[in-house]
Amino acid sequence: MPNRLAQEPSLYLRQHRDNPVDWWAWGPEAFAAAQAEGKPVLVSVGYSSCHWCHVMARESFEQPWIADLMNRHFICIKVDREERPEVDKLMMDAVQMVQGHGGWPLNCFCLPDGRPFFGGTYFPPEDRGQGQVPWPQLLMRVADFFHRNKSELAANADAIAHNLTHLTRAPDADGTAPGPADLLGAGRRLCEQHDDQHGGLGGAPKFPSPSSLDLLLALRGTAAVAADRPFATRIDAVLTMTLGAMARGGLYDQIGGGFHRYCVDRDWTVPHFEKMLYDNAQLIGTYAEAWARYRDPLYARVVAETVAWLEREMGLANGLLAASLDADTDHHEGLTYVWKAPEVAEVLGAEAFDFAQVYGLSDRGNFEGANIPKLKGKIADRDRLAGARAKLLARRNQRPQPGRDDKALLGWNALAVRGLAQAAWIFGRRDWHALAARIEAGLWRRCADETDPELGLRAVVHGETAALPATLTDHAWLAEAELALAATAGWAGGEPTRHAARAEALLRAARRRFGDPHEVGYFLVAGDRADLAVRQKDWFDNAVPAGNSSLLHGFAGLLALTGEPDWTEELAELARAYGGVSRNVPHGAAHALTALTRHAIGIATLAPPSGADLEALRVALCGDEHTAPHARPFRPVFLRPAGASPRYQLCVGTTCLPPLSTPAEVAEHL
Repeated sequence: MPNRLAQEPSLYLRQHRDNPVDWWAWGPEAFAAAQAEGKPVLVSVGYSSCHWCHVMARESFEQPWIADLMNRHFICIKVDREERPEVDKLMMDAVQMVQGHGGWPLNCFCLPDGRPFFGGTYFPPEDRGQGQVPWPQLLMRVADFFHRNKSELAANADAIAHNLTHLTRAPDADGTAPGPADLLGAGRRLCEQHDDQHGGLGGAPKFPSPSSLDLLLALRGTAAVAADRPFATRIDAVLTMTLGAMARGGLYDQIGGGFHRYCVDRDWTVPHFEKMLYDNAQLIGTYAEAWARYRDPLYARVVAETVAWLEREMGLANGLLAASLDADTDHHEGLTYVWKAPEVAEVLGAEAFDFAQVYGLSDRGNFEGANIPKLKGKIADRDRLAGARAKLLARRNQRPQPGRDDKALLGWNALAVRGLAQAAWIFGRRDWHALAARIEAGLWRRCADETDPELGLRAVVHGETAALPATLTDHAWLAEAELALAATAGWAGGEPTRHAARAEALLRAARRRFGDPHEVGYFLVAGDRADLAVRQKDWFDNAVPAGNSSLLHGFAGLLALTGEPDWTEELAELARAYGGVSRNVPHGAAHALTALTRHAIGIATLAPPSGADLEALRVALCGDEHTAPHARPFRPVFLRPAGASPRYQLCVGTTCLPPLSTPAEVAEHL
């Protein structure tokens, strides 16, 4: 008989509706039950495309005897981390404090009032000799300890809450904003982390790290790096090797486009097969910016194919983008994506040998007896085999497919809008800009109330229904998306002033809802949330930019557009939090440091003359496939509405230049 999760809109929660566990959704009712029954609370966090979440569900949550232990001794709450990132952050930070590591599935034990006291990630159902406590044994230990040592657990929960509150303070609250030397030093430290053999920042498992790559791209465009030839060459090597390895390896879906979440090995062969909207949304912009600098045609192919994948496989009936594709197909990881040599020969016939040479296929395979294609050949070989890839994709589409999580997340869709707008401008694709604008319009229509100064943003859309209060990151990412559209809407036939006004409304609402009157920084949730043991701040990037990092981009962009002094003050105050971080853990603040790099070199605004050829202007600023590498000016540019002057009016930072006559002159001054 289905449990109470059967009526939940979240796919992840509904995946557990037939568990014999008496699951609750997150909410006051669950904690009221815990208080009434005197039971500890188990908060189990995951997401629909998580392979190990599915494994633990099959091994433990679907087993009646284990479910009986859970039901007798705990109030059990299931949380979709993608819908409730603030709950996930609280539980994850608590578990990392206890265990020193985290991940999903995440299982956190709390007192009846919601304060965490212990937790971990995946637990097996029995002892497998790997040092992991079996889940049933852990349940009994925690339940027994709760009833015998309540005062000790309460003290432990108090200590965790105290430490979490301390972590909410700015990482360098009494410091100074990162200066030019700090920004350059952050770039050097990122380069030191590079794997010079296989590419990537750090060892296995290897993640794409778009925020860190964006910071290196931003620094590479500065005069200071250009003047330091060895450092410039080092950044070039790190970026081109890493971006090339990701695009050629198993991280990238060579047949259908789009990136998987990460690779489990050093050489980018075997991915963890789920595909997340947030990764692809960011990487579209990263590869577009990299193409503008290096002119590698592979980057252009990756961007175009990833956008096509978004439209083909992630588009929803409501016009928004789905959250993810599962890692598993029919309970087998990666089943949809791997190939055995005989099937490739059957589909491609005489082309099969050529394809196998170019993509590294063999009878032995590179993953459990099958092949994950990796591009071994040149770009010309890749282009020659476009028809072969199309045939294989058509065959693949006949296979069972991974599940898709059809919820549309405001924040992740905003990241996609930002990436699409960036790529549209760089590649001259007005159709991509139109796609970004349609998604943006759909978000505002469903998730916001523009008659309310607070905007009333809702974070999750199921079908036509939006629910759950938006966090700081939702506001900040959508503001970044609006600024990306505002920068280029004039070229694409849109309304730049409307996008700029929306960005300003979002950031003003964020200041009111999430601001801290006592200390620097912004809280992740609004002050009216009573369901969280600690009200936290989001300082550090992970797979997505942190909320406070993203705000810096918004403040810098609005300052360039409006010149209003309050944005200067907000930017300067928030930047102070990142001085020490830039020196110690630059990868954790890469998005913030990118904003400060762009602000330091000056964000440009440009009013073209009436009737100007905006496509010629775009080519002058972005280049095309015939433009030499490193020829594109780095500074971000906001196109203002056409002015009355017959010449181009260019301002950089707080300085306006004399009127300019041609797009080439504009590019030269940038």
